[in-house]
Amino acid sequence: MLNPGEKIEDLELKGLKIIQNKEWFCFGIDAVLLADFANAKKDSRVVDFGTGTGILPLLMEGRYSPKEIVGVEVQAEVAEMANRSIELNDLQDKIKIINEDIKNYKDIGCNYFDVVVCNPPYKKDNTGIKNPTDKKAISRHEILVNLDEIILSASKVLKSGGKLYMIHRPERLSHILVALNKYKFAPRRIRFIHPNINKKPTMLLIEAVRSGGDFLTIDSPLYVYNEDGSYTDEINRIYGR
Repeated sequence: MLNPGEKIEDLELKGLKIIQNKEWFCFGIDAVLLADFANAKKDSRVVDFGTGTGILPLLMEGRYSPKEIVGVEVQAEVAEMANRSIELNDLQDKIKIINEDIKNYKDIGCNYFDVVVCNPPYKKDNTGIKNPTDKKAISRHEILVNLDEIILSASKVLKSGGKLYMIHRPERLSHILVALNKYKFAPRRIRFIHPNINKKPTMLLIEAVRSGGDFLTIDSPLYVYNEDGSYTDEINRIYGR
């Protein structure tokens, strides 16, 4: 079940576990916050763009138990590890991991899904210091897919009225809104995430509706830490503590 460098981590959510490789990209708080922000009905079909280790499909299953979840991952080795996490949890009948480029939306399923979740690469390909490990660089920089392509593919695989949930950086918000408008999405909710009450936001959560009406809500800020460095009550709630 485990290859060299891998470990099993308890997600502390309905007994779910995940396989991770310390040399690759391991999930962080952003995936947990996105799963909490998103929503999926019991009869819905969910797809995760750039699933990586498979963390979002597992968290979405643990929180919402939708009818079907598909995780799309372009890196074959990473997709194979995610598949083993699904087998570890005996969820092959609920979650499917496919080794595919999200730009190939016709092979994923057009007008099929109710929900897209995505924790995308935050940085443009020509900005920032790239991680020397290719798998980490691909997860953090727009090397294989960019923001415009992600939102285009989401518009193709979602049904009319379907929802896109994404976490990103505040400095990319203008690009996000332009791309959403370009591909006929209406932003519905935005929530800014701050390290603490005294610091500027470092992440944002956004919900958009395909072919939706214009009605945008700015949610109250989410603070990760108290001034003493401990997690806030809301973060503890999100983690189920």
